[in-house]
Parts: sequence; C-alpha cells; structure tokens
Amino acid sequence: MNVIKRREAILPGSFDPPTNGHLDIIRRSALLYDKLYVIVADNVQKHYFFSSRERQEMLADLLKDSPNIEIHVWSGLVVEFARQRKIGVMIRGVRALVDFGYEFELAMTNKQLYPELEVLFMPTSPEYFILRSSGIKEMAAYGADISMMVPASVALKIKERVTLLT
Repeated sequence: MNVIKRREAILPGSFDPPTNGHLDIIRRSALLYDKLYVIVADNVQKHYFFSSRERQEMLADLLKDSPNIEIHVWSGLVVEFARQRKIGVMIRGVRALVDFGYEFELAMTNKQLYPELEVLFMPTSPEYFILRSSGIKEMAAYGADISMMVPASVALKIKERVTLLT
C-alpha cells in the first residue's frame, strides 16, 4: 500500500541567501505540518553565491529552535525527494502574479511526475513582498544596507563574501 504522508510537507528553494521572506514562509508552513522538510536546491547548472552546504548551515542555524523542521540539500528533482519519503504536499512561496505564473507551470509539471503530490501556494507576508535574493546580493555588492532584508548573521556572511569577491 502506498501511504502518502499528508502531515509532512516539503518546501524547496535555492535560499541564496536565506531572506526574512524565506524565513517567514518556512515558519508559517511549519505551523501547519508535523514535519517540514526545507529542501536546499543544488543545481549544478546554476551559479550560486553560497554553496549548498553554506545555505544549509545558515538555515539550520536560523531555524534551530524549530524541532519539526529538517533542512536537506538535494541535487535531483524535488518531486523525487517527496516520492522517496512518500510526502504528499509541497509548499511554494509566491510574492506576486509573476511568481504565481511560473510556480503554477512548475506545479503542473511536478503533478505529472508525481500525481500524489499536492502543491500549495503560500503568499508572502506584505512586509516581505519586494524581497528577492538576487536583488539583495546586488544591493550588497554596492554597499547598500540590507539589514532589514536578511537576518543579521546572513547579512554578515554576505558582506564577507562580497569583500572576498572585490
């Protein structure tokens, strides 16, 4: 019998870097499920600011007080992570209609690959509406204050990385 776990969910993303918006979606999602697996994408075709291990460590540190959250690095299709563990729910955070269009197409593809998977879209909290990891990295490269966009520990790591790259 193929029992799907509905009290467990996955929340995938690149989290490069983890933002306050990411943490908001993760924490709100963790309130809804007994177990939330945060999946850090490790796509060899993408160039990341931080390695998958660094992103995993940052998230683990930021979420250490959340016992029902596990952080995993995954380099394959996210639906395979869910299928292997018989997890039936994937949560995707969305900021705007543009995000929703992309996420909806991705959800339909994932549904074809793993029909038992339900994809739930969680809108961002209004205060995090404009946060984008790519924008934060660009602002940091120009010396902008990003302290309201990311946790202090992440801001420090970004500053250190930008200093190394310049």
